[in-house]
Amino acid sequence: MRQIIICIFCIYYGLLFSQEKQNTSYIDINYFKGNIALHNNDILHLITGHPEGVILSWNKKTFGYNDWEHLYNYPDYGFSFSYQNLKNEVLGKNYALHAHYNFYFFKRNVMFRIGQGLALTTNPYDKESNYRNNAFGSKLLSATYIMLNYKKERLFDRVGLQTGFSLLHYSNGNIKAPNTSINSITFNLGITYSLDDEEPEFFVADSSKIKRKFVEPLKYNLALRSGINESDVVGSGQFPFYVVSAYMDKRLNRKSAIQFGADIFFSKFLKEYIYYRSVSFPEEPTTGNEDYKRIGLIVGHELFVNRMSLETQLGYYIYYPFDFEGKTYIRIGLKRYFGNNWFGSISLKSHAAKAEAVEFGLGLRL
Repeated sequence: MRQIIICIFCIYYGLLFSQEKQNTSYIDINYFKGNIALHNNDILHLITGHPEGVILSWNKKTFGYNDWEHLYNYPDYGFSFSYQNLKNEVLGKNYALHAHYNFYFFKRNVMFRIGQGLALTTNPYDKESNYRNNAFGSKLLSATYIMLNYKKERLFDRVGLQTGFSLLHYSNGNIKAPNTSINSITFNLGITYSLDDEEPEFFVADSSKIKRKFVEPLKYNLALRSGINESDVVGSGQFPFYVVSAYMDKRLNRKSAIQFGADIFFSKFLKEYIYYRSVSFPEEPTTGNEDYKRIGLIVGHELFVNRMSLETQLGYYIYYPFDFEGKTYIRIGLKRYFGNNWFGSISLKSHAAKAEAVEFGLGLRL
């Protein structure tokens, strides 16, 4: 029995050792400073200084032991913590946690990072104590950032340098009004520190296998999405919404698929908004009896990265009984596949730059 236990431990630690040889990690810290972009004149009074902060990240490297790592030139993935002082007492400070990917170009000298997560803001809108903050209607926000850096690792033993530009975006996706959001365009300077003495060589797979044409039949998708949101009328209340989506997708290659289908929207906030317009603006033609449901046709693209994917869709309402923000809409979201058929998703639906809802979804792909 003792020999069996020893063998199990040897195998276990052998696997750990092999994994350490196949994957290494590093941390980086970036200081940034810049400006709030004027994407909406309603936030002009909030732009009073030059926001600054830090982004601290842990990154795990890939070396090509899975096919998707070759397809994306051996990316990194990891987690980030960001702190930002928005240099305005009305806006306060933001703290955020993100999951991110790093993609490399030009002989791995240029890194593009995209991160998505949640932020906590210290001074959200309050109708009595902070009525000027029309950017953040809730304490909890969606946080997105992108970073483009020129990067050199291990310049001094384990220490490297990187510099470039970042865009940081905070919004609550209209979960609660007001929500004009804030975008910061910044310059960043940072250092990297490798957590391992040495790194393995990049694994070069059989190129014929990687380049082999990917063939998959037409797939049929059904997705149910839901959440809560509020109209732009502050204090009008938060209401649930439900979206039923049915669409087909066709894989073009290992990375991409195109989509075509339809959405049906049941948005209770719009029902309340229609009533509000009918009683508050009697000079308008709104009667209060207009249907709040909408139907849209969608075309889209899905970019596959391992079991994750990035979904982008463009929609056009074919059933549109009440005019609200125009007939076109877009959806951008992340999907995570579980097994071969099921997936979960989180997406942002908007009309141009005007967010309508953050959608949480569950779907089936057959």
